[in-house]
Amino acid sequence: LDPACGSGNFLYIALQSLKDLEREALLWGSLNMKLPLQFPRVGPHQLHGIEINPYAAELTRVTIWIGEIQWMLRNGFAYLKDPILRPLNNIETCDALIDWSDPGHPVEAEWPAADAIIGNPPFLGAKLLRRSLGSDYVETLYRIFAGRLPGMSDFVAYWHEKARAAIEVGRTKRVGLLATQGIRGGLGRVVVERIKQTGDIFVAWSDEPWVLSGANVHVSFLGYDDGSDTSRMLNGKPVESINANLTAGIDLTKARRLPENMGIAFIADVKGGPFDIPADTAYPMLDGHNPDGRSNRDVVRRWVNGLDITRRPRYKWIVDFGWRMSREEAALYEAPYEYVLHEVKPFRDTVRRKSYREKWWLHVEPGSGMRRALDGLARYLATPSLTKYRLFVWVPADVLADHQLVVIARDDDYTFGVLQSRAHELWALAMGTQLETRPRYTPSTTFETFPFPQASDNREAIAAAAVRLNELREGWLNPTGASDEELETRTLTNLYNQMPAWLRDAHAELDATVFAAYRWPADVSAED
Repeated sequence: LDPACGSGNFLYIALQSLKDLEREALLWGSLNMKLPLQFPRVGPHQLHGIEINPYAAELTRVTIWIGEIQWMLRNGFAYLKDPILRPLNNIETCDALIDWSDPGHPVEAEWPAADAIIGNPPFLGAKLLRRSLGSDYVETLYRIFAGRLPGMSDFVAYWHEKARAAIEVGRTKRVGLLATQGIRGGLGRVVVERIKQTGDIFVAWSDEPWVLSGANVHVSFLGYDDGSDTSRMLNGKPVESINANLTAGIDLTKARRLPENMGIAFIADVKGGPFDIPADTAYPMLDGHNPDGRSNRDVVRRWVNGLDITRRPRYKWIVDFGWRMSREEAALYEAPYEYVLHEVKPFRDTVRRKSYREKWWLHVEPGSGMRRALDGLARYLATPSLTKYRLFVWVPADVLADHQLVVIARDDDYTFGVLQSRAHELWALAMGTQLETRPRYTPSTTFETFPFPQASDNREAIAAAAVRLNELREGWLNPTGASDEELETRTLTNLYNQMPAWLRDAHAELDATVFAAYRWPADVSAED
């Protein structure tokens, strides 16, 4: 069964493999058991498919028949010279997740029983579900799978959950499905944990390149059953067991969030409209006058996102009325308010969520917890959520960070040193997920589970090494007398691509001080 069969690629390969296996068995029986050579009986009727697109479903039926004829020709068996392609009703045209037979009371769709489930379920991130499928569909999906999957699961997770359930009740024996990288971490890992609770994974590839709709992406493969298969293969190598995050060895999925790390790391501000403005729009606002004498500098702020960190600062600005300012109070900031009224409100009037439409002058997710945590700090640490290198940088507290950044509400050099160390980098790589080749950093699974060193006598040494690293990086990024053309090439990404000796030395010094705080030797291995 391929429950998301598209135009039939996986079923075509499955048919070829089944027929090859049958041919091998028939030849063995003839040669070794002296049985009469039989005509192959495996055929299209042994394949099942589900596809919501009628055109793609019909393509699957034709693809399967072509595969049948090709195999018969290739192996010297007779076939109809003018073949009449019989209907393949075992390729169903319907929704694989929701049964809409009674539109007023939709229920979970039932899959046909099969020995194996294979395929490439649709890749659709959780944040795109409503935009792509509609709120009514998504709410129905959440209701049907409540208690089995978190609401913000990627679409592909629902196929894995249904396949797991089919194994649990005995309707299938083995499953081999692709998945997004997100299935290894965060909310997506819930379905893998359920797979291991009711069965086990016998084969997996944690990170494989895949061409999807012409785009090169990275995916995970999972093969699982009820635990009957005792062999385990991960990334092509035998292992004793496969963890829920598709690793072997120490099971870091058992790591729990630490109370002392709560309320420090945050996904930053989500603006939800064109609140960001260029400098030539911001400067006149900054000098503007308001009826009660308040300054527009209260609500017009510098703004940074991931590009400002990994490349060069672009000196962007943003209109930001905080997270609880009333419309009447916002209107007292005349020029910023008029800008948002004319540029942002028309966009927000079109969004689905009622609260976003009604409070159009506020950012959709302004991060109240982050703002409270930053109150009183002169600076904070920021790291891009997706980036080639795990880099932490200092950002002035009056600069607003975009949601592409994770904000760490700490202003001490010790915290910077520990987070920029090899110890934390390895933890982040192991605990996070990735998009294509870029690791993803998350507050919950990466920062809040990270155990800072308990030894306090190294704090000053770590802080000093961190200050030195930061000074050297800033000196390289902004050398005195450099031309604008040269500065354009001096980015953190380019610096770490080059990794000059002085940078390696500075990191080695920092790592040694952090490792000492953990009571580890300076040459401790990555695995240890």
